[in-house]
Amino acid sequence: MSAPRLERAIRLPHATALVVGTIIGVAIFVQPAEVTGQIPSLWGALLVWLIAGILTLLGAIVTAELASINDDTGGVYVFLREAFSPLMGFLWGWAMFWTMHTGIIAAISVAFARYVGWFLPLGETALRLVAVAAIAGLSWLNYTGVRQSSRVQTAITVIKVGAIVLMVAVALALGTAGDPAATALGTGASETGLLGDGTATAFLAAIGAGLFAFGGWHMVTYSAGETVDAKKTIPRSVILGVCIVTAAYLLLNFAYFYVLPLETAMTSERIAADAADAVLGSGGAAFMAALVIVSSFGALTGIILAGPRVYQAMASHGLFIRWAAALHPDRKTPHRAILLQAVWASVLVMTASYRALFTLVIYTEWIFFGLMAIGLIVLRRRLPPDTPLVARWAWPWAPVVFALCAFAIAINAILADPADSAMGLGLVLIGVPVYLIVSRRNAAV
Repeated sequence: MSAPRLERAIRLPHATALVVGTIIGVAIFVQPAEVTGQIPSLWGALLVWLIAGILTLLGAIVTAELASINDDTGGVYVFLREAFSPLMGFLWGWAMFWTMHTGIIAAISVAFARYVGWFLPLGETALRLVAVAAIAGLSWLNYTGVRQSSRVQTAITVIKVGAIVLMVAVALALGTAGDPAATALGTGASETGLLGDGTATAFLAAIGAGLFAFGGWHMVTYSAGETVDAKKTIPRSVILGVCIVTAAYLLLNFAYFYVLPLETAMTSERIAADAADAVLGSGGAAFMAALVIVSSFGALTGIILAGPRVYQAMASHGLFIRWAAALHPDRKTPHRAILLQAVWASVLVMTASYRALFTLVIYTEWIFFGLMAIGLIVLRRRLPPDTPLVARWAWPWAPVVFALCAFAIAINAILADPADSAMGLGLVLIGVPVYLIVSRRNAAV
């Protein structure tokens, strides 16, 4: 009897929904205040979101080119492994499992639970249990099969994007720029310049804050082994998905400014809810709570689907717990890797340690992204010169620009907080001796 293989069930609509649904989580409903706090200007803030979208698109192009070269399951892990060394791929997977990926699962699940708490009274323990239940439920869905989980992801994404379009339409229809509550449109660029009172340094910080809301654009590559015609589907889905998200973010931010005073847009920790309240009254908060619940649930669906594919690929290469390399004989899913991810993410939720770990290491993700872009150049040099490109017009400047921007973001994070940055990098580099030990054991077998 042959060993089970991953089922190729993800088509272009599902892959695109995975990109869009994973990126649009909770951040866009709260993060805009981080941008407007730095750049107190409508047009300046919209420029920040546009640039963040363009930089993400460059990353998407890099990812698309890499996926067209190698469509093995594992995404960034595979790209770094093939371009540089197994150690580089291992360090990405190491950081993913212990902090970056499981940390964001824990963070989004807690955000989901807090908004559930808007409708149901939840104490701190109950809130964490709801978060763990969300992780467990979606992990079970992922266990049942990629076909089912991708369909749920697609349905939730359609609902989410539809709700965002509805929110923007209602804001523009019922809000008026001449209303005292909508003064932001006439503030900023016309009086104090494009950046308002912000500086160039603040502008760069604002772009960094905006990029945080675009996180997750690369995760569709993790499930390449389950994607139909992956070398074409993944490049198309990641570019199309990023373009959809960028358009949604620009429209949302325009709507926020349209119905809120600039001062509120600069300081609000729940800007989407404040915008909904300004248009719908007290019912706006309930609408936004429901939207964030749907949005965070959809993001969790995609993120929980993506991670285990990396761990299963690592295990098959002898760089993770070998037990996790198995695929379910009937479901064709990496069921053991799914279980490990669910358990560790739940531990992070229950101990509330995810905040510290995730905050320390998130900037290191950009170091890996920069290396990934350089890796594309390395891999292209190994290929015949006539090997087709997904976006010939973007070669070779796109990977170069993206790599420089990625390293600049990482360096900026280090300079802003050297102590925590050193600690975060240390957590990642702990993987080096672990890799050496594992490699020696594998060589001895």
